[in-house]
Amino acid sequence: MTRPTTRVLAILEVLQSRGRASGAEIARRLEIDRRTVRRYISVLEDLGIPITTERGRDGAYMLVSGFKLPPMMFTGDEALALAVGLRAARSLGLAEATAAVTSARAKLERVMPGKLKRHLQSIDDSVAIELATPAAVSDSTVMASLSDAARDETRVQLSYRSADGTRTERGVDPYGLAYRGGRWYLLGMCHLRGGMRSFRLDRVEGVKVLAERFRRPADFNPLAALVSSIARLPRSHAIEVLLHTDLATAQRELFPAAGVLEWAGGRVFFRAQADDLDWFARELARLPFAFQILTPAALRLKVHALARRLHLQARKTVNPVTE
Repeated sequence: MTRPTTRVLAILEVLQSRGRASGAEIARRLEIDRRTVRRYISVLEDLGIPITTERGRDGAYMLVSGFKLPPMMFTGDEALALAVGLRAARSLGLAEATAAVTSARAKLERVMPGKLKRHLQSIDDSVAIELATPAAVSDSTVMASLSDAARDETRVQLSYRSADGTRTERGVDPYGLAYRGGRWYLLGMCHLRGGMRSFRLDRVEGVKVLAERFRRPADFNPLAALVSSIARLPRSHAIEVLLHTDLATAQRELFPAAGVLEWAGGRVFFRAQADDLDWFARELARLPFAFQILTPAALRLKVHALARRLHLQARKTVNPVTE
């Protein structure tokens, strides 16, 4: 927080959320000295915000009992964040998203001063955000129920339809949700299958919150778990490649969903599943370091064929254009 106005509003937010805060606490949260805190409190009082002060070494500041703050007060940076967020929300494949964004924006505009309202309109008119085109629309109520259950660490029962149309009822510990490739997913422990699974939200046909509780793994990252699960999906060919580089370099050059990188015995192994070996050969060919294909032998043949084709292309000469 570098702007005085932002700090003044931050103090107001602290008093509104906590009810009572000492000068030392406010100074520590805003990384300013206590004299500056007193000056900003005076600014709030000048704006008509009624604040009472407890005197003494451990004195505190409080909003006058019964005082109701305006419903929303935004800085320019906050308005920018809201505008960009609303713009992105339209592209996230949620049912009723467009109507909800329009309604939320109308509510914001009613409480924003003219300058911030114009910023909101500018963002909507001039900013484009590239997100994966939604491949499927997900029910917003399903997402809300599952996110609440994940927050509360409460088990749910899912009515789920698999890719082949099979319908199952399964108990799931919902760890978190992630959006990738135009689809929303739930990540969690599936008690029907006995392991971590990912579930497409557009295939969830019902959610029932159960009484059982669970403990989510520490530092669980839903998106990382989703990418890992996609990389491990069984496909036509199981691939193992030894990479002649260090792990950090391999992680920079290979996108996570391509496969799993493992450091073992001082070497980097790349394990993946693929249906299209021609595509995989091209992915290996672009790597800036050497590699050794361990399995399958068919992948080695594809890399040889690609090398021959590129060699022939490089030998071709272009005849100059004559008129």
